[in-house]
Amino acid sequence: MGMSEFYGPGDEAESVATIHRAVDLGCTFLDTADMYGPFTNERLVGKAVAGRRDEVVLATKFGNERREDGSYVRVNGRPEYVLAACDASLSRLGVDHIDLYYQHRVDLDVPIEDTVGAMASLVQAGKVRHIGLSEASAQTIRRANAVYPITALQSEYSLFTRDVEAEILPTLRELGIGFVAYSPLGRGFLTGAFKSAGDIPAGDSRAIGRFPRFSGDNFDRNLALVGAVEQLAVAKGCTPGQLALAWVLARGEDIVPIPGTKRRTYLEENLAAADVKLTDEDIAWLDENVPPASGDRYADMRTVNR
Repeated sequence: MGMSEFYGPGDEAESVATIHRAVDLGCTFLDTADMYGPFTNERLVGKAVAGRRDEVVLATKFGNERREDGSYVRVNGRPEYVLAACDASLSRLGVDHIDLYYQHRVDLDVPIEDTVGAMASLVQAGKVRHIGLSEASAQTIRRANAVYPITALQSEYSLFTRDVEAEILPTLRELGIGFVAYSPLGRGFLTGAFKSAGDIPAGDSRAIGRFPRFSGDNFDRNLALVGAVEQLAVAKGCTPGQLALAWVLARGEDIVPIPGTKRRTYLEENLAAADVKLTDEDIAWLDENVPPASGDRYADMRTVNR
């Protein structure tokens, strides 16, 4: 996402090189969405995987409907839109099938059974291999899975964001559904990169109120939590970001974090988190000293299905 929008300007050449380096290092799960850009990120990913399609598991999403000019339309789960959005994504990606196709947000005006029925027809047509949901409630997941097997749920999960642990993760494990954790670095906060609100570049969506955790008193309270992460990271001989990723990786083999980055340097740093081993004592210390972050995840939480 960050390669195309929200986190400052992108660099296409470096972005493509970063994706190539990821695949070379064995990081083969690539996750995009039609709304990133909008539309430009799928084209970027398509360019990067050209000639290497068989080496990657390619995931994209539909449902946050936007226009070419970037304006937002609505959350759309209508069956006819599902089919059209898939064809458009296939064209932009330059591939003949999508490995994992998610509904990006749940359309509360369309029965989930209707949306998933359309997604299932894409599997039957050979355009999609597996289907997923994003930011769906436990009840919605159960209803969807009754129509067609859901392979994965993608929702935010990190040291800062743990609400999925109460009901959603147990539901997924009961049903045999994998979990894809987005923003496992707390949108960069957990890396220790921001020491004051002024460190966030102008024009970055984190600086303009889209994410309340980066604003006002929330910023100061959350910065104190990052201090605890930094303390343990020093003891473990790793970076704060690597420690945060190691925590997510330690939550279960059914959980796959997708840290976003625009540069090869940070990609390689993130992948090295797989070598950071946390003890039960480390995890207990983090649970005690790093409670969930202050502030809502989004300024507008209405599209999060809970």
